[in-house]
Amino acid sequence: MSALIEPEQLTHESDLVWLEDTSTLDYVRQSLDRLPTRRGRPAYHRDGRMVGYALLDTDARSSRASGTFLRRVFWLLPHDRDGQPEGLYASGAPSEAVDPRTIAPRVKGYKTQRSEGGPESEAMRELGITLPKA
Repeated sequence: MSALIEPEQLTHESDLVWLEDTSTLDYVRQSLDRLPTRRGRPAYHRDGRMVGYALLDTDARSSRASGTFLRRVFWLLPHDRDGQPEGLYASGAPSEAVDPRTIAPRVKGYKTQRSEGGPESEAMRELGITLPKA
């Protein structure tokens, strides 16, 4: 869950790989998954689709207990806003969702008015950022 991700868990991220153009997505879900490698595309075992994932630097250490690495994976479910604009998340967003424009290596990201399905804020308008028309 996004809320449970601690900054120190992201210290070894070296890059993010996006599998889709995130400029069209209001939010992505993020989680820390235990994966067998530091790099490369991880297997995906959820409903929906993987949108991106983190790569780790060579200093990242695996868990002594499992031999796995904690890496972020970004994903969406079939009932998320991009697939069902008038559905469950027409406004609001799941707890693990963050605006993809706020994510970077070692940066958790956060919810915005856009990710919550709300109106553009004054700050967004000043920056020239507009929400897509429904």
